[in-house]
Amino acid sequence: MLYQLFSWLNKTFNIPGLGAFQFLTSRIAMAILLSLFIATVFGKKMILFLQKKQIGETVRELGLAGEQQKKGTPTMGGIIILLSVLVPTLLFANLDKVYIRLMILCTVWLGVIGFLDDYFKIRARKEAQSKGEAYKKQNSDGLAGVSKIIGQVGLGIIIGVTLYFSNAVTVEREIVADTTVTANLQKGERIAKGADIVIRNVNGIERRFVKVKTPITTIPFVKNHEFNYAKLVSWIGPGAEKFTWIVYILVVTFIVTAVSNGANITDGLDGLAAGVSAIIGAALGIFIYVSGNYVFADYLNVMYIPNLGELSIFVGAFVGGCIGFLWYNAYPAQVFMGDTGSLALGGIIASLAIIVRKELLIPIFCGVFLIENLSVIMQVSYFKYTKKKYGEGRRIFLMSPLHHHYQKKGFHESKIAVRFWIITILLVVASILTLKTR
Repeated sequence: MLYQLFSWLNKTFNIPGLGAFQFLTSRIAMAILLSLFIATVFGKKMILFLQKKQIGETVRELGLAGEQQKKGTPTMGGIIILLSVLVPTLLFANLDKVYIRLMILCTVWLGVIGFLDDYFKIRARKEAQSKGEAYKKQNSDGLAGVSKIIGQVGLGIIIGVTLYFSNAVTVEREIVADTTVTANLQKGERIAKGADIVIRNVNGIERRFVKVKTPITTIPFVKNHEFNYAKLVSWIGPGAEKFTWIVYILVVTFIVTAVSNGANITDGLDGLAAGVSAIIGAALGIFIYVSGNYVFADYLNVMYIPNLGELSIFVGAFVGGCIGFLWYNAYPAQVFMGDTGSLALGGIIASLAIIVRKELLIPIFCGVFLIENLSVIMQVSYFKYTKKKYGEGRRIFLMSPLHHHYQKKGFHESKIAVRFWIITILLVVASILTLKTR
C-alpha cells in the first residue's frame, strides 16, 4: 500500500526521500524491522490478551519433564507471526505482483485453518471444565484431520494452477545467436503472452532473452540442473506434454501438504519450529534474491525469474516475524504458536520453495521437518505391524515425533531445540552450496 502511495507521490510531486521506496533493499530492511517490532511489542499485548481469555495449553500427560509447568501457557500465538508477516508485506511490497498475492493468500488460508483447529480444541477444553470433567481429548477435539487435509489440498491446487497457467509466472530463456525463438524451447514450454525479446549487454556481448512459460524446476548437484515436469508424462507418447499440468499440480499439492504437516509436527518444543523456520526462511530469501536478480542469476548460472525479487520483502517479514516470536517462545515459553502458526509456517516455506523452483531441495533444507514426519510414520507403521504379527505393538523410538524421543532419553528441551537449529543451519548451507556445486 505504502509502495503504491509513495510511488505515486514521488512521480507526481517529486518529494525528496520518497525515492527510497523504489529500492528493493530499503523496503526489505523496513519490512524486517517492522516485523520485529510487531512481534516483540504487539506480541506482549497479545500474550496478555490470551492469558485474560484463558486461552492456554493443556497438559497432555505424556510423562515428559517440565510438562506440568507448561499448563496454562497461552496458545494461538501464531497470530503474532501472521500479523508480523502480513502487515509489512501489505505496506512495503508491490501488491500488483502475482507472487506477493499468492503468498498473502497462503498465509491467510493456512492461518485460518490453524486458527479453527486451535479454537475448537480450546472450546472443547472449556466445555469440559464447565461440566467439571477431565479434559482428555485435546488431540481429537480440534478441526477434523480430513478437514485440515482438504484445506491444505485446496491451497495446493490454487498455488499449482496459478503457477502453471498464470501468464505473469515466467522464466527467461536465452536465444542463441542464429536461431529462432522457438528453437530454444523444450517440451511443454511456450512464449509468454505479449513477451518481447530483451537484449542485454553482458561483458560487451549482446545477448537476447525472452520470457517463457515452462514447467521446470532445479535439480541439485548436477551439471544440467533443470528438470522438466513434462518428462514425467513423456511415456504416454507424442503430445503428452499437454497433460503436464496435472502432474505439476499433484506435485505442488503434495509438497504443500507434506511440509505444512511437517512443521506442525515439529512444533512440540519451546522455540523449535520458530527457530528452524527462521533459518529456512533466510535460505529461501537468498535463493529468491539471487534468482530475481539478473546479474547474480547469470553469474551463478541459475534460472532468472522475472518479478521474483519483490518476494524478498515477504521473506524478510517472515524471518523477522519468526525471530521476534522467539523472544517469547524460547525456553521457557511464554506463548505457543499452536496450529495457527505451525501450519502457516510450513505452507509458507513450501510455497516459497515451489515459486523459486527449488522444491527438489526441500528434503535437504527442510531435513528436520522431514525426519520428524518420518519418525511418526515409522513409529505408527511399526507399531501396527508388530501388533498384528506378535499380538503386541512395539516401538522404534521411545516416543514420536523424534524430539520427544530425545526428551525421554533425558535431554533438556532447550538443548534439543538448539541442536536441531544447528542441524538446520548445516542443511541450509549445503543447499546454498548447490548454487555452484554441480
